[in-house]
Amino acid sequence: MTITPPALSVFEALESEVRSYCRGWPAVFDRAQGSHMYDEDGHTYLDFFAGAGSLNYGHNNPVLKRALIDYIERDGVTHGLDMSTTAKRAFLESFQNNILRPRDLPYKVMFPGPTGTNAVEAALKLARKVKGRESIVSFTNAFHGMSLGSLAVTGNAFKRAGAGIPLVHGTPMPFDNYFDGTVEDFLWFERLLEDQGSGLNKPAAVIVETVQGEGGINVARPEWLRALAELCERQDMLLIVDDIQMGCGRTGAFFSFEEAGITPDIVTVSKSISGYGMPMSLALFKPELDIWEPGEHNGTFRGNNPAFVTAAATLDTYWADGQMEKQTLARGEQVEQALRAICEEQSGAHFRGRGLVWGIEFEDKPRASAVCKRAFELGLLVETSGPESEVVKLLPALTISPEDLDEGLRTLARAVRETA
Repeated sequence: MTITPPALSVFEALESEVRSYCRGWPAVFDRAQGSHMYDEDGHTYLDFFAGAGSLNYGHNNPVLKRALIDYIERDGVTHGLDMSTTAKRAFLESFQNNILRPRDLPYKVMFPGPTGTNAVEAALKLARKVKGRESIVSFTNAFHGMSLGSLAVTGNAFKRAGAGIPLVHGTPMPFDNYFDGTVEDFLWFERLLEDQGSGLNKPAAVIVETVQGEGGINVARPEWLRALAELCERQDMLLIVDDIQMGCGRTGAFFSFEEAGITPDIVTVSKSISGYGMPMSLALFKPELDIWEPGEHNGTFRGNNPAFVTAAATLDTYWADGQMEKQTLARGEQVEQALRAICEEQSGAHFRGRGLVWGIEFEDKPRASAVCKRAFELGLLVETSGPESEVVKLLPALTISPEDLDEGLRTLARAVRETA
């Protein structure tokens, strides 16, 4: 497919230089359906990015779209602050019946604002309030958001530098396999906690991603996560799992920590929780941690009622019978087989992932960007991740057909070959 870069004068003239994705995908997109996007010149693209994980059920999912249109047409409440509405009640009941109760999870639900970083900020604030301590431990190559509190527990130097001020009250520790198996898990962390001369302030909480998405698709082992949960309990620290990108079924189970058999104290959820790509986030926490005073944490857009509607429809449609998890794991096996073949053919390429989040890391780091560029030219949308953008990241919709998945993987293989 030959693509002529569009005239982007209005974007270049008026939009900030901070824009990012549009630079790698120089097209003006007009429509989207399922796993495909269409630009205004009629080109078709297979989407293996899914709104950075915000579109797990595809673009303009017809079931969710119908629920949304019906709600809007009957003049359902659009903006409701944190008032009680029928849309919120329907979501809470669906979330309890389809997600929390079947997993025996006791969580209270908080609506902290429309984005993932709002949920992280609320989680950090609550942990500090509960424990009466300031310090939060995070992990190498973590990413938790772009507001100041979230950046303080983010590892990426480039993103941290954008804060413009010192980022404090966060302490990084090595993520799983950071030392390639040469150092015992949590040896450094636990030694610092127990040594009165270490200088480490007693943390209120530890925040972790079970799979680091922006960090390069780094997958934590279940046994590592269990050991972390045990360490937190032993040392009187809360465990926060950031499930913003890896939750809502991305790794197979609804929550990415289910495989490890742990129950975090606090969980942050966003991206695909609305099901339709609309802004929505949750902070979930054990009932005994719910010590907020009314209005102590609020926000104008924490009650996105149209998002409640599509979220409830998503849970009732895809999470009532357990089939979504089985399908995702089957699609994941399809991806794994294709990536294994690519990496066996290409020296200096390695793959890793879970469910439907995968990455190919290139020892020749700039090659990942070249692969993404060539993939775009061939009609496939993929992005890079990792501290040096050395990983090609795959996030196809969970609802993608086996045929579309196979087509995208063939296109990816071609892009890798043609950039060798």
